[in-house]
Amino acid sequence: MRLQLATWPEVEAYLVHNRAVILPIGSTEQHGPTGLIGTDALCAEAVAWGVGERLGVLVAPTLPVGMAQHHMAFPGSMTLKPSTLIALLNDCLLSLARHGFEAVMVINGHGGNTASIQAAFSETHMALEAKPGLRCRLVNWWEAPEVGRLSEELYGAAVGSHATPPEVALTWALHPDRQDRRVLEPAVAPSGGFHGAADFRARYPDGRIGSNPALATPEAGRRLLDAAVDEIAAMATAFFASESSVP
Repeated sequence: MRLQLATWPEVEAYLVHNRAVILPIGSTEQHGPTGLIGTDALCAEAVAWGVGERLGVLVAPTLPVGMAQHHMAFPGSMTLKPSTLIALLNDCLLSLARHGFEAVMVINGHGGNTASIQAAFSETHMALEAKPGLRCRLVNWWEAPEVGRLSEELYGAAVGSHATPPEVALTWALHPDRQDRRVLEPAVAPSGGFHGAADFRARYPDGRIGSNPALATPEAGRRLLDAAVDEIAAMATAFFASESSVP
């Protein structure tokens, strides 16, 4: 069940027997010349919906904009300041806790969000110190071990770290009409670090880091999505099973 498609009486009835909720979060940022700007949010949302359907767990609306300052030299990218993202997540978590949710799994699609998500968890736990009980867990979908193994099997060293073939493949599985199979030069983008948005674009002018998204296919994307849902559903089952019992 998706929260935005439910009525409040349906959510109230759900809370009688289940206090778990999944919250997807992504980013709106460039993903190279062939990747969709909404890739990180689309991937996190698809995995979250799959896990929610598998387990019968409510899925909250996707938070589509994250901390992506380092992509702001590429048109279409959007960002929140870390403090804004922390405050946004904190408010969402406190809202869920107020209604009686006790376990929140955040399924994340963007590495740049990780530090702010963990900080938001701490802010929320401090705010609820007088009324403990809320438990939060962060899962980066691409870091699930089976997803990593399958990514290596499919793409080897060409996975890279940004505009990767696994995430591009997953979005093409979701939106096959948006496939862009142009030849990229070099086939595998340079790898390395960067310092801020301008330096990112100077070092990686097409937006890719160490990746070859031309290897992506919708078929591989479906395999990666299935692997992510299988693995994260198992993680969620264990996490939600240890929550406090419903009175």
